[in-house]
Amino acid sequence: MADLLSASDLPEGFDYPAEFIRLVELDLTKLEPWWVFDGENLRRRYAGLKERYPDRNIVPFARREDNDDVACWDLDAGDVVVVHDFASPGSEQRERFPDFTSWLRQAFEDFIAHGE
Repeated sequence: MADLLSASDLPEGFDYPAEFIRLVELDLTKLEPWWVFDGENLRRRYAGLKERYPDRNIVPFARREDNDDVACWDLDAGDVVVVHDFASPGSEQRERFPDFTSWLRQAFEDFIAHGE
């Protein structure tokens, strides 16, 4: 299984959704152009997002390989957001999805379009 953030690294009250854990356990982590974060890349991006967007309570889980978009759980809103990392604070948000499964459906659409 991928090297994810530990319970002690995650914000209090947040657990990875079961659907996400299942995706990782099945090793479906490379859905070009989306790649699920793990290991040091995950830790570095999580720390960087907290520094760049201190007013956001987000936990990253995937990045696009063709730009600086990062998919994150938005713990304040209870949904999933895609932020354009390194954008100016306040203009970073690109998309919003009601939940992880909705984001995953779009990631599969992106995967299909990316291969064409």
